[in-house]
Amino acid sequence: MDSVLVKKPYGETCVICEQSKEKGIHLYTSFICTECEKSIISTDTSDPQYKFYLKKMRKINKPEIYS
Repeated sequence: MDSVLVKKPYGETCVICEQSKEKGIHLYTSFICTECEKSIISTDTSDPQYKFYLKKMRKINKPEIYS
């Protein structure tokens, strides 16, 4: 699973927590840090935090390049 993780020297901005992190995954053109990925996976759908994650992840569906 380590081959999926991205480690860059300066980090990237996580689409969920909006902080610069070094490790995480890319989903389409967006970056999700390892900490947020783990939180998303472990959050129950009845948890209020679940709606927060859904709202943040809606950014991923919007294309950044229009053709």
